[in-house]
Amino acid sequence: MLHDRLLVRETPEKGERRSSAGLVIPETVKMATRLVWGEVCGAGTGARHIKTGDRVLFNPEDQHEVELQAERYLVLRERDVHAIASEHPTQGTGLYL
Repeated sequence: MLHDRLLVRETPEKGERRSSAGLVIPETVKMATRLVWGEVCGAGTGARHIKTGDRVLFNPEDQHEVELQAERYLVLRERDVHAIASEHPTQGTGLYL
């Protein structure tokens, strides 16, 4: 990867979800502008805060799709990432920007 680009494998959602009121939301329902999680498989030399193996939150509309060895990946800029999941949170929600 070049510059601040990231190669990300999107983490598939696990079936149906539940709302805070307890209503079941089926897997087939599409939500408008829903952010998704993915795993970084490669990072360019200009990526300052993200490294390979990080779990990141991003908008699926800010992406470019590429297929490598029959597997689907997304190419993003580092600035398009909204959050990084921390493996070992010291405090708070376990996410940092």
